Amino acid sequence: MASQTRIIQIDGMTCGGCVASVHTATADIDGIDTITVDLADKLATVTFDDSKTSIEAIASAIDDAGFDATVANS
Repeated sequence: MASQTRIIQIDGMTCGGCVASVHTATADIDGIDTITVDLADKLATVTFDDSKTSIEAIASAIDDAGFDATVANS
């Protein structure tokens, strides 16, 4: 297992419902260990197993939920 932690900037979140939507959008992605969504800073901190998923796949799932997700440079 190659676990890593990355930051995704999420534009378009305005309320707690948006935070819940991000959690729902990523809930079924195999390989995510934890995801913490910060509404005030519009960021998600994701710890995941990069042998099972990628940060790009996680950001894409958030985009598909109606937000603008951008992977922060590490």
